Amino acid sequence: MTKAAAQSVVVPQLIVGLGNPEPKYEQTRHNIGFAAVDALARSWNIPLSENRKFQGEFGEGISPNREKIRLLKPLTYMNLSGQAIRAVTDWYKLPPESILVIYDDMDLPVGKMRLRLSGSAGGHNGMKSAIAHLGTQNFSRLRIGIGKPEQAANNGKTISHVLGRFSPTENQVVTKLLPLVVECVELCLKQGVEKAMNRYNTVVATKDS
Repeated sequence: MTKAAAQSVVVPQLIVGLGNPEPKYEQTRHNIGFAAVDALARSWNIPLSENRKFQGEFGEGISPNREKIRLLKPLTYMNLSGQAIRAVTDWYKLPPESILVIYDDMDLPVGKMRLRLSGSAGGHNGMKSAIAHLGTQNFSRLRIGIGKPEQAANNGKTISHVLGRFSPTENQVVTKLLPLVVECVELCLKQGVEKAMNRYNTVVATKDS
């Protein structure tokens, strides 16, 4: 690999899962980002604890690629997620390109994930906040499908959908998907985000897979 090619490989140093604090939001569709970071923390034996300076649950450890990695679950509520992300990046002097944000997406079916190097918020309030506080869209994101409500045009129906819990069948799919999310993030760390995009953007988890 040439020096220029090596420099172009994007490897995350901070992984952020978006969600809402409080027990009533646990295991809701909107908190799938929290669930993903919890899965990473378990897999890598990185304890998470509340850090008031970073306005979130935070943990630091060694990733499978033997480099330092940081995990964050903002506790600011979804609409202010960018405050916590910015607090961590400012403290550690991390560039936006070193961030990977994991969050829910209604445009993807349950069991599907989509990794990208950059992009718009796509109507997601947590991502709007992240982009506003970082001042750029140029950071990686991993969207995890939560499916659409039956009447997507009804805004009240949309809110109850994202703040609702997965059905038992959907939970079986999510249980199969989260280990794939861990594998995807580990490939990001070992070989870069683009390599992981090529491998995992076509993967679909099912309850029987």
